Amino acid sequence: MRDLTRGSIVSHILHMAPPIVVGMITIMLCQLVDLYFVSSLGEAAIAGVAAAGNAGFLVNALMQVLGVGTVALIAHAVGRKDRDDANLVFNQSVVLSVLFGLLTLVAGFALSRPYMRAVAADDATVEAGTVYLLWFMPALALQFATQVMASALRATGIVRPSMLVQVLAVVINIALAPVLISGWGTGHALGVAGAGLASSIAVFIGVLMLLAYFLKLERYVAFRPAQWQPQLRQWKRILNVGLPAGGEFVMIFIIMAVGYYVLSVFGPAAQAGFGIGTRVLGLIQMPALAIALAAGPIAGQNFGAGNGERVRETFVKAALIATAVMIIFMILAQLGPGLLLAGFSNDRETMAVASLFLRIVSLNMVAQGLIFTCSSMFQGLGNTKPVLWSSATRVLTYSLPSIWLSTWPGFRMEHVWYLSIATTTLQAGMSLWLLHREFSKRLVPPPRETVAEPVVAEPVVPPVREPA
Repeated sequence: MRDLTRGSIVSHILHMAPPIVVGMITIMLCQLVDLYFVSSLGEAAIAGVAAAGNAGFLVNALMQVLGVGTVALIAHAVGRKDRDDANLVFNQSVVLSVLFGLLTLVAGFALSRPYMRAVAADDATVEAGTVYLLWFMPALALQFATQVMASALRATGIVRPSMLVQVLAVVINIALAPVLISGWGTGHALGVAGAGLASSIAVFIGVLMLLAYFLKLERYVAFRPAQWQPQLRQWKRILNVGLPAGGEFVMIFIIMAVGYYVLSVFGPAAQAGFGIGTRVLGLIQMPALAIALAAGPIAGQNFGAGNGERVRETFVKAALIATAVMIIFMILAQLGPGLLLAGFSNDRETMAVASLFLRIVSLNMVAQGLIFTCSSMFQGLGNTKPVLWSSATRVLTYSLPSIWLSTWPGFRMEHVWYLSIATTTLQAGMSLWLLHREFSKRLVPPPRETVAEPVVAEPVVPPVREPA
């Protein structure tokens, strides 16, 4: 356990952020590995795996629910030096991860084919996507356990073990993918089923590695079977913090879907350019997001310890560092978008759209960095409802006007991207205001010390004796 209530806040952030960045990049690579190796199987396989991968987005929202709730409550307990409560939250989160994993498996096996029929254009794509999903579902189900264990470690200030496990899992996935998909060395090619199976095996090994770490090395939080009996009160605590954060994830999904929808009138090149641009933008925003994610447990531990001023300082320091990082990448996106986009596509029209998107939307990177930081601070305080409100505001101010603009005769794709800048700035302002209000309500300043006035002793007058 790392005590984040003492020492330099900047040092804590810079210690935790790099492993978080590496972990996020490996997750992105894991999503791209399957697409890369199935590309030799034809367009139907590529389209099927890509469409099936979108289903994982909603599962990630559920993972966010468990992860955010676990981090916030364990960090508070660590700050209070209440190890018993930290272990109770952890073990109840483990029970929830098993429950969510089983529900994911059941839903996946029952709904994979109906889902693919709803989103795919032909029977070949439906079949490829369905087969991939059925073999990929165990990976999605197991990731709930990974999320809970990694979140518990992050709440205690430890991030390196989770990062190393994620890196090793991706390496295993990359090694298995060509063997299982194309039959390298075995002569038994499984096609898209092999892609899903490779991911499931890699995630399973990752879960075993994290489990071994907890059993052998972790000392602050531990598996306690006596605490595995479902406790609805603890579930309510976890979900009250986590559900709004999961809702925020859904809001992002809606914004992305609207972006693809309004660009459909410009053809597939515009949509492809938008897709590439958003992936690159997400990649260069990862360092600022990692800084924000590192600030959450720091704020959580100090909030649990009653160090209100240190919580405020955490926000200020994290916001300044994230802003500086975002400014650097914004300048890079403005001066050399082609450098960031190199290698993603050979189609000139697609790359032109991606470059234009990156130049325009990167102007809101500072505002997005502040949104990341505010969201993480709300998680640290254990109240994520304001995050959902600010995200809903952005959905309303972006989605409906975007659809309306797309009906104009002179509609251009730049219109929705400029609108995105305005709505992101609005969300950042709203997040700052809501955080200020939350600080005023929940961070009670320490009582001012008053200097007691010296007590002046009354002179003692001896009694006067009367003469006898």
